[in-house]
Amino acid sequence: MSKIILVRNMHGFIPTYLLTELVARNPELYAFADTIAETAKLYATSPIRTNPHLRFVGAGKGDIEIYDCEASTRRPGKKARFEGEQATGNADVDNAYDFTRWVREYFLNVHGRNSIDGSGMKLISSVNYGRGYNNAYWDGRQMTYGKGDGSIFSSFVIADVCGHEIAHGVTQHMANIEYYGQSGALNEHISDVFGEAIEMYAKAIPTAKADWVIGNGIFMPGINGTGIRNMLNPGTAYNDKKLGKDPQPGHMKDYVKTSGDNGGVHYNSGIPNRAFALFAIDLGGNVWDKATKIWYAALANAGNRPSFASFSHQTIEACKVLGTADDLAKLRSAWDRVGVIPNAKGIDDLTPDVGDRSEEE
Repeated sequence: MSKIILVRNMHGFIPTYLLTELVARNPELYAFADTIAETAKLYATSPIRTNPHLRFVGAGKGDIEIYDCEASTRRPGKKARFEGEQATGNADVDNAYDFTRWVREYFLNVHGRNSIDGSGMKLISSVNYGRGYNNAYWDGRQMTYGKGDGSIFSSFVIADVCGHEIAHGVTQHMANIEYYGQSGALNEHISDVFGEAIEMYAKAIPTAKADWVIGNGIFMPGINGTGIRNMLNPGTAYNDKKLGKDPQPGHMKDYVKTSGDNGGVHYNSGIPNRAFALFAIDLGGNVWDKATKIWYAALANAGNRPSFASFSHQTIEACKVLGTADDLAKLRSAWDRVGVIPNAKGIDDLTPDVGDRSEEE
């Protein structure tokens, strides 16, 4: 059967494989099965799915609008806090507002980008979606945050979760990278890079003090985990009887060959994640000074079906312009340490054909 190209623009922060594991290990907690069903419904009814090239563009300054679903599944919900308004006292509303502002300021100040689309698209978010909805996602035009079940997940309104998900919108408008196999893993990887960088930029955290954890603070006390992914050390983010063990590889020798998880997008993103973290650490200073600028330039030239080899080649080309000879040597070393060989014409020959359905559907 020939490969069907998937351009999946509704991205949930919690991978389906983790939700499935949670259902199997915690059958008494119905919220996880409900989350899988609700996410599938949201994906199936998203207008961006039926028209992958649809764009929600703006002509402003990326004004922020936060709504409160008040535990309903009606979006966007009740108006809660709009651009320029004072804090409400509702932690989810105010955090969503502040973290979204961090995203806007990072892309404007570091990359000269006016909001998600580059033309001032409004930054819309809905908090408190559903009852016990255990996810956060970007659907092509807005953010949605579940409240969490309060048993395993404490909150989804977290700085790098916000940055990660909204960055999917930036990738959508810059490159529209296909969400399958290595190109899909790069889609996830790029969101992790920017999600971590946005928090570091907002808090003025130098690279030497980065924790490299995506989703830090997402778990309730007592869960043995720091977050959903560890960029520097993939496979070490969590190990708990209620969740299982973080399955991410950090080297090509451990590449996960699967047609599930849209061809392993959440598994194999750990490989380029580690390359980026190694490179940033070797550079020192602030991650936004050079490292993320190189990645942003590579994204602009990646095309919509990059492989690990071709994307790494684009980072090399970007570094030749934005960095020094020493920076270039460090970048080549980082890719080598995760087993990726830069090649402008490299293709993804490791991912099985998807067939006619994906695990995410």
